[in-house]
Order: sequence, then C-alpha cells, then structure tokens
Amino acid sequence: MAPGGGICKDVIESRVAYSDYDMATSSAELRGSPLRKAASGLGGSLGATSTNDVQELLECPVCLNLMYPPIYQCPNGHTVCSICKARVLNSCPTCGNELGNIRCLALEKVAESLELPCRYQILGCNDIFLYYGKLKHEKNCRYRPYSCPYAGAECSVTGDIPYLVMHLKNDHKVDMHDGCTFNHRYVKSNPSEVENATWMLTVFNCFGRQFCLHFEAFHIGMAPVYMAFLRFMGDEDEARKFSYSLEVGGYGRKVIWQGVPRSIRDSHRKVRDSQDGLIIQRNMALFFSGGDRQDLKLKVAGRIWKEQ
Repeated sequence: MAPGGGICKDVIESRVAYSDYDMATSSAELRGSPLRKAASGLGGSLGATSTNDVQELLECPVCLNLMYPPIYQCPNGHTVCSICKARVLNSCPTCGNELGNIRCLALEKVAESLELPCRYQILGCNDIFLYYGKLKHEKNCRYRPYSCPYAGAECSVTGDIPYLVMHLKNDHKVDMHDGCTFNHRYVKSNPSEVENATWMLTVFNCFGRQFCLHFEAFHIGMAPVYMAFLRFMGDEDEARKFSYSLEVGGYGRKVIWQGVPRSIRDSHRKVRDSQDGLIIQRNMALFFSGGDRQDLKLKVAGRIWKEQ
C-alpha cells in the first residue's frame, strides 16, 4: 500500500470474477535494474557501447557519457561535456586549469563521422545511428528500461516488464491476479480525509500481458474525488490494442467509464492529472456507499478486452 494508508486505515477486499516522457540518458537510468551489471560491462560506461580509441576520446571524464556539442577543452587539451563544465565550476577535472570557453572543434568534427549502436543494444535494440542521431533515438527507444509503476513512493527502480512484475510483487507487496474481469470493494473510514492518498495498486495478468489498476483519492481544485484507472505494462502502441471498462454504483444508479489503458511510459501523476479514468465526486461516492454516509464503501467492477 502506498503512503497515505498510514494516515487513514484502508480495508481492501478483492474478488476476482474471472481471474506510462522522455527518459534521461545518464548512467543513472539503469540504476536498480538487473540489467545494470550487463550494461556496466560495456567498457564501464552506460553511454558508450564500444571501447575503441575514438569513443574513449569522446567520453566525458566526469559523467562517463558520450559528449555532444559544445565540447569544451582546457589549455592543456583536456575535454569535458557542457553539462559537467558547470558541475566542476569551470575547472578542468583532469589538470585543474580554468576551462574557459574554448571549444574542441576538432573532436566535434570527428564525432560527425561516427556510427554507433544504441546504448540499449544489450536489451535488444540492433539499430545503428550517426553520432548526433543516437541521443535522440535513445530517448524514445522501445527497448529502454521502464520505470516502476508503483505510485505514492519515489521508487527509482527500472527494468524490463518481467523484472518489474517481480519487483512489484516482492518489494511493494502488490496484489497479483489472473483474469480479465474483476470486482473490488474499497472501504475507508472518515472519507473526508483525502490528503492526496494513493490507496491501491493491483496487477492483472490478462491476455499474457500485465495491467495496473490504480484506485486513489486526491483533490481537483478544492473538491475531493476518487479515481480509478488502468495502465498497461508496455509501450503505447501495444496499449492501444486493448480497452477496458470500469463501473461503480449502488441503489439503482451507476457510473460507467470506458477507455484505453495508458502505457506506464506515462508517469502515474501524468495519467492522474489528465483525469483519464473513472472519477467519482465524494458526495456521489458516499451516496453509493449508503448507510450513514460516514464510511466509504465502493464496489468497482471492471473488464479488459482486446480490440480486433
């Protein structure tokens, strides 16, 4: 359960009826992933996939990533990338001389002739790119690691889908279910305490793929609302092959939502803030809950299907 559950105790009962930006291209991207060890074996730098002499010349001595223009040099000819130039306070990390604004135009010219494999070659990408096209590709490479979809905690773990499924189960203790239909009951005392609480994440294995069902409470402006939405553990083009519906109701009335699951390439917050899901105002949620309207008791049913 994500942070927020400590403030207000949630009771969650699940009944299974038939049981996703631009990513940074720094070396920290694969941190926490089982793929990191394999990547570090490529010459010790996640930004380079070869150890030939030219590529070593283009490797920044500070961040160890390939350098892109502008490339700066000190009077002794030592180079550094533009980002790290600011980090080292304009002092050469190799000899300590002042860097100034001297461009290494010769090295920039050499870079134009290079063709390099994608940094995610070890993950399955076999494409080759000109030096300056490589960075643009890697920001959207379909083989780049996924970020952990768990909400409510700043989890920095990345990896492929099988690894993240294992991570969610073992580290976040997320409920895992098989099946394409579901029926959940969410119970919460004192529903006026919203406090941007993320309540629940459940993972469904359906059609051999994994889907993340989020249910949470937050504010839209000053109004407290409850929201349920689905995210697909894969890329956006694959997510479009599926649809889902969510239904909540009671006492002869119901609200139905139908949509397309969002890829986990889109962050949890981006999906939530876009309001792309089933949204229930608090007064309506309390009406569906019945009783004395003091406790939240919502029944959310859903179905996932594959488009033809």
